[in-house]
Amino acid sequence: MREHHLTLPLAPGITDDVLAGDIVHLSGEVVMSIGLPTFRRLRQELHDGVPPPLDLRGAALMHISSSGRRLDDGTHELDYINTTTTTRFDGVMPDLIRGYGLSVVGGKGGLGEESARAMRETGTIYLSIPGGGATLLSSAVREVVEVHWTEYIWQFQLIKTRFEELGPLTVGIDAHGTSLYSDLKSKAENRLPAIRAALSARREADLRARP
Repeated sequence: MREHHLTLPLAPGITDDVLAGDIVHLSGEVVMSIGLPTFRRLRQELHDGVPPPLDLRGAALMHISSSGRRLDDGTHELDYINTTTTTRFDGVMPDLIRGYGLSVVGGKGGLGEESARAMRETGTIYLSIPGGGATLLSSAVREVVEVHWTEYIWQFQLIKTRFEELGPLTVGIDAHGTSLYSDLKSKAENRLPAIRAALSARREADLRARP
């Protein structure tokens, strides 16, 4: 396990050396939202050739929630940020990763095999954000840069935020397609027969021990 301090936008090829299980501290501008309708709209407009309201080419697009508001002077501020489970976005992420050549995606819970394949094609990394770490994560916020699709509730809006040393974040899926989540699933599945056999043997022993 190694530690990386990455600054967005990422230079081409820099993710080649960032491997699954490594630790990342991320600085720079991240686009965030937790709205499934938001991500579905991004995918639909991508297919329709409609440009997004902010530049997503090579961007970091992450499943991060927040609480915030627009101030009287037109700027925005955040109270806190936290992450959400990314598995519910798995159906839209492969198209977004490929279509925009995203450099970083992230949240908690991981993404599936098709997303991992898309990441391998584009050199994207998935960063696992610790759940329940609002205080730690929020301390990395420096400013809200842009806010779009304000017809949605705040958490569903597209919010570009500048971070400094957001982390520690774990590389859950690297740019080579290696996935900690897939590895854990395979290990768990390989252990199931032995676990079932042990449970069956215990039940039989309990039955024999009964008077």
